[in-house]
Amino acid sequence: MPRPDPAPAPQRALFEAPPAPALARHPQASHELLLEGRRVGYALRRARRRSIGLVVGAEGLAVSAPRWVGLAEIEAALQAKSGWVLRKLGEQAERQRRLDSLRTDWRDGATLPYLGEPLCIVLDATVDGVRLDADASLPGEAGGRVLRVGLPAQADAAQIRDAVHGWLQARAREWFLPRCRHFEALLGVRMTRLALSSAATRWGSASADGSIRLHWRLIQLPPASIDYVVAHELAHLREMHHGPAFWAAVRAVLPHYAQQRRALREHLPLAE
Repeated sequence: MPRPDPAPAPQRALFEAPPAPALARHPQASHELLLEGRRVGYALRRARRRSIGLVVGAEGLAVSAPRWVGLAEIEAALQAKSGWVLRKLGEQAERQRRLDSLRTDWRDGATLPYLGEPLCIVLDATVDGVRLDADASLPGEAGGRVLRVGLPAQADAAQIRDAVHGWLQARAREWFLPRCRHFEALLGVRMTRLALSSAATRWGSASADGSIRLHWRLIQLPPASIDYVVAHELAHLREMHHGPAFWAAVRAVLPHYAQQRRALREHLPLAE
């Protein structure tokens, strides 16, 4: 009697689905969930609250939930908000990518932006402090604009960074104050104080007492972007909101403010 053909070997490898791509994982993640085919690791914290709270920050997704809410209910809430969660995680990933691309390599010959144009850092121990020069012998990416830093060639990155940051902050105050005075007059408001800020996510702020805070790294952006932030904050001294009256005040002094507003969204407070 002929023997039956042996059973074919299983073809599992042909049909196994690839693992779902990971989108983000919080460094304190205690749970993981598939959201629209993407693996998301999230930190779950139990708290004295009445509802489930979701926060997407630089580290990833954090969930706060009452102690009496079960995991199934928490994950159902995440599935219901999956579009929002994935969009916010994607925005955070893009923000981090852009920040990483902007980090300055603090060394002789490195470049950094100043008023929207590149500068080349040149270490020169004969210079007293920091000096902006034009040097035709160094055209390169900086187009001949050189920032001579009075440090020896063996200076470490922290020394170079601190010297350049100090110079940029001094230039920021010199540039910002006249622009504030210009828009102050146009808007008919009075600024009582100008301070430099290093906030992580805001280019500027205004207080009802007339004080204005501007991120010192604005000095690295094009002048038109600086003017938009200055006009925006000073307009708040007339209208402490973002309603139609506020935008009308901004438009009165910057007719094409919308173009600069869009351009500013391409920038982040620049990385170290």
